Amino acid sequence: MGRLDYLYQTELPKRAKLVYLYLYDRMDKEKKAWPSIKTIAESLSISRSTVKRAIHDLEKASLIRKEPHYRENGSATSNRYYLL
Repeated sequence: MGRLDYLYQTELPKRAKLVYLYLYDRMDKEKKAWPSIKTIAESLSISRSTVKRAIHDLEKASLIRKEPHYRENGSATSNRYYLL
């Protein structure tokens, strides 16, 4: 049995599985990744809106937790994505 069999067996849309695999590939030891929506979209050759829908799908399925992150000046930066 492979490490990601649980993902392959879900009823998630292909977009969500693709984005999850991208985040999985980029996670650190804390199972956290922080690429921007734009970076994910460009790397996977999909639209930003498709990435946003995929992230929503993954949150709804409780496979990731999205945490907003901010710079010291209070402006937003890339979200942190924790794989659950």
